[in-house]
Amino acid sequence: MNRETTRISPDQIAAQLEFCEKIARRFSALPAPPLAFVDTYGCQQNEADSERLRGYLARMGYGFTQEEGRADLVVINTCAIREHAEQRVLGNVGALVHTKRDNPAQLICVCGCMAQQPHMAEKIRQSYRQVDLVFGPHALWRFPELLHRLLTRRGRIFEIHDEPGSIAEGIPLVRQGGVKAWVSIMYGCNNFCSYCVVPYVRGRERSRDPEVILAEIRGLVEQGYKDITLLGQNVNSYGKDLALDMDFADLLERANAIPGDFLLRFMTSLPEAASQKLFETMARCEKVAPHFHLPFQSGSTRVLAAMNRRYTREGYLEKVAALRALIPHVVLTSDVIVGFPGETQEEFEQTYSLIEQVGFDALFTFIFSPRHGTPAAEMDDPMPREQKAANFQRLVARQDEISEQRHAAYVGKTLRCLVDGRDEKGLTARTPGGRLVRLEGEDALIGQFVPLRITGSNKWSLSGERAEG
Repeated sequence: MNRETTRISPDQIAAQLEFCEKIARRFSALPAPPLAFVDTYGCQQNEADSERLRGYLARMGYGFTQEEGRADLVVINTCAIREHAEQRVLGNVGALVHTKRDNPAQLICVCGCMAQQPHMAEKIRQSYRQVDLVFGPHALWRFPELLHRLLTRRGRIFEIHDEPGSIAEGIPLVRQGGVKAWVSIMYGCNNFCSYCVVPYVRGRERSRDPEVILAEIRGLVEQGYKDITLLGQNVNSYGKDLALDMDFADLLERANAIPGDFLLRFMTSLPEAASQKLFETMARCEKVAPHFHLPFQSGSTRVLAAMNRRYTREGYLEKVAALRALIPHVVLTSDVIVGFPGETQEEFEQTYSLIEQVGFDALFTFIFSPRHGTPAAEMDDPMPREQKAANFQRLVARQDEISEQRHAAYVGKTLRCLVDGRDEKGLTARTPGGRLVRLEGEDALIGQFVPLRITGSNKWSLSGERAEG
């Protein structure tokens, strides 16, 4: 794996924007602009990448649709974190054979983390002939060039070379909605957890310039965004590769000082790198949301070592205690893997007891999914799948009880919440800690902070009504 980091120059981005203009000129004589459908799987970083893809596409003259059948160009931005995500992608890519049969000129692109894996790219090459372009995260900044090649030459394009991890500034963005925004502060990962493909598909850690990040946040605030999430595979590593005396806590404090009425969130943090300095910074920064996503993955110190997670059960519990001592009302969420290779029933019970001891507000819980090329995929795994599934269901059921209890404690309280959208059940809002609140009201409330009296709860969400004042 190439470990070099490169900074894409303004001239290189300008060259990509010129490809955008060339493509736009091709479409200028059409009676209507061509339509693109961008379908995103996986994490918020993939969502942020799709915003850059849409930005390029808009410069090329594309409009957007949410219907594959109407699209002249389909871009599927993929996730490789679990097998289930890959199978969903492949199923949907397979279904596109029908849209391409109806519209032979339709172009289909598959990009993102799954596409960066050589064995998956080869599978697409051999079995999904309807796909025209495949490229990984390293090549995203060159999307206009790749699409121009596809439009002007015959043949399929596969661009998944082990390129250096890069920082590319100046790519245009098209964000969805006007309330929430994601800001990538760094890319890649150096941790090489034994089950994870991220370092292989996204490269090593590389931090964006803090002044560029802060300028982006200022611009979002000026545009009216109210909920801004700073993204990184491990935000606590921010700045370590820069010749600057600035870490993530420093960046967070400077972002907090930007004028305006907005909330700052961040994810994700590795426990061993979550510092007392960060906790103290969160506690004194009024715009930093009282929410901490702190993945623990397993409650067994032995399993954590096998995962190449550099902390212990005891160390994790100490971090939680330190955080709650400074921010007693913090909303704490986490990730957990059930059935890691070699996990015994006793070690699962240690995970079960940890969730009871901590009392998380919510968990993202997964059964271990072997990832091609990772050390964990080759580990001995004697526990039957049926036992893993039973443990998983038991853990989820217990966490549902804990979530329901924690949500019930909100009833009767009045909280300043951000109304962030509408779904089929009505308006949605978020508490400062990120808990979902459902309410009735007009769309004019969307994008506003309003006081909500919490009137009900269940394990998934809260319900509320607008309070006076």
